[in-house]
Amino acid sequence: MYYITKKIFNNIFLLKTLKNFVCFLLKFRIICKYKSYKKFQGGIDMAVGRRIFLKRELANQEVIKELGEIPAANIADVMERNCAMNPRIHLVSNPQNKVMAGSALTVKVRAGDNLALHAALNMATEGDVIVVSNEGDNTRALMGEIMMTYLCYFKKIAGIILDGPIRDIDEIGGWNFPVYATGTTPGGPYKEGPGEVNVPISCGEVSVNPGDIIVADKDGIIVIPKRDSETILAVAKKLHANDSAKAQAAKTGSTNRDWVTKLLDEKKFEFIDDIYKY
Repeated sequence: MYYITKKIFNNIFLLKTLKNFVCFLLKFRIICKYKSYKKFQGGIDMAVGRRIFLKRELANQEVIKELGEIPAANIADVMERNCAMNPRIHLVSNPQNKVMAGSALTVKVRAGDNLALHAALNMATEGDVIVVSNEGDNTRALMGEIMMTYLCYFKKIAGIILDGPIRDIDEIGGWNFPVYATGTTPGGPYKEGPGEVNVPISCGEVSVNPGDIIVADKDGIIVIPKRDSETILAVAKKLHANDSAKAQAAKTGSTNRDWVTKLLDEKKFEFIDDIYKY
């Protein structure tokens, strides 16, 4: 009986020891993971999602000025018509200048949150165009009259483009300041983050890098990579002059339309000298 009792006691002691050891390992693993997580959170790599870059490479200011004298459509034609933002982002104010042009100050925000956008307001300089991605959200206005007033009158930026709504449209809608947005809503934003400034973004289904040139008019918005801007300007100026001559010829009917029949033939269109019968 003594031998059996002792054996049971030893087994219980062994199980408790094993249990305590397993608990120790589990606690040790949890602590290590937590420390690793905290280190990762506080490290440089974990800043992704909350980064604010203070510098950008900018295009030549004279190039930006000259691009601002050319309609967006002409520049888009030079770029194979593959550079325009989705037309859901449209002009909602009433600027006197026909064309807006400036350097992109990019902002990536969490849907309906404008904390990173406020950081961009502090950083913006005269002639900038603030371009904001918003994860396709349309439920909350990212800006209103107060923020717009600061940008327009104090910062004197060239304009702002938001892939999301604004509010206070009764006031902003009449301003001589280019504002492009998807619409309006009285619902305001949050200020929690995350978000980033001066990083590559997608706005209106077009990639925008910090410092890219933004050209916009009543037709819409195009994005010009800064490294290609001088080449695009040279070709766009020629195209614009050619289009102006075509428009003048169209008024008098002296424009050459032979290319239409030729292209239809190349594309195998059929001409039928009869009515459609059904």
